[in-house]
Amino acid sequence: MNILVAPDKFRGSLEAAEVCDAMRDGILKAYPNANVTTIPLADGGEGTSKILTRQAKGTEVTVTVMDPLNRPIEAVYGLSEDKDVAFIEMAAASGLGLLAIEERNPLRTSTFGTGQLIADALDRGVKKIILGIGGSATTDGGMGMAEALGYSFKDSEGNTLLPSGQSLGNISSIIVRNVDQRIGLTSITVACDVTNPLYGPEGAAYVYGPQKGADPEMVATLDQGLENLAQVATRALGRDVSLVPGAGAAGGLGAGCMWFLDASLKDGISIVMEQSNVAVLVEKADLVITGEGKVDEQTLSGKVVKGLAGLCRSYNVPLAVVCGTLQITSEQAKAAGMTYAVSVLNRPMDLNAAQRDAYGLVSDATFQLMRLFFFNRDAISS
Repeated sequence: MNILVAPDKFRGSLEAAEVCDAMRDGILKAYPNANVTTIPLADGGEGTSKILTRQAKGTEVTVTVMDPLNRPIEAVYGLSEDKDVAFIEMAAASGLGLLAIEERNPLRTSTFGTGQLIADALDRGVKKIILGIGGSATTDGGMGMAEALGYSFKDSEGNTLLPSGQSLGNISSIIVRNVDQRIGLTSITVACDVTNPLYGPEGAAYVYGPQKGADPEMVATLDQGLENLAQVATRALGRDVSLVPGAGAAGGLGAGCMWFLDASLKDGISIVMEQSNVAVLVEKADLVITGEGKVDEQTLSGKVVKGLAGLCRSYNVPLAVVCGTLQITSEQAKAAGMTYAVSVLNRPMDLNAAQRDAYGLVSDATFQLMRLFFFNRDAISS
């Protein structure tokens, strides 16, 4: 009996590796002789760099960079064992989690620190960068990142602009003569799990600005600024990427990566599964068990569960999903390729209790699904 355990983290409760351990415990309680393979996954958001670094048998690098409000902090990224690939998360330098609630203001925040991480990786001679852009505190269209790599942004009078959301509307020209030439020699792939355009009603400012501290007036200012950036960058760099799915990710950093790094955007789970060689493990499995903190309609459009469901379907391997909160119907689960989906909440409890007891709840839910799954399989075969 070969069982593959491949979950995402349960945000606020368990890291993906801890979810793996809990699920393994539940499986072995039900079937002590099961052959269990565990591999933690991520969708491009927080935790992706650590997972990819671990799978590449790599090491972590600590660098002093500027946080979203231009204060020095220590940020970490990963290098593969052969030092050829860097695994970077923009959240490590420019993430919302680095700010207190009262500090959130996307007119002021910048992705400059993310650019510093990229520059450090280039200094170490990497040939490839995988950049996760989830969890941002910024809506600067990648302006800060670009400045850290040699781009310069000028207003109509030729003054150099400080990189921030507030400066977007004042950009009149982009100077490229001092850009780090190593960018053009490096393959850069961006892990992106949303499909929003850069600006407009479904763009970066209107959809994600409020969670970063923007009030309605700020949202309108940021949206106009991102549209201005699109017009100027298209003239300066020769292509308009503002409507490419994912351009609006991370406050427009998706578009910024395409413009300023010549990067390609790819959904995060596909990148992680490719780097982890998950397809080979799925093909050999009798059952795949995955999970994440919440399974809802957003899950159906590109999260870990969705990515695994497609892979399991192609190999005709059943997929069981364990989650903290289950907010899809049985019809939606079936249509998405899930054989079984269950919440770990087995009794009424508040969030604090659920998070505190998460390990045991995941283990128990996995035990129950194992007994149910193999009872049904045995009953059918007999």
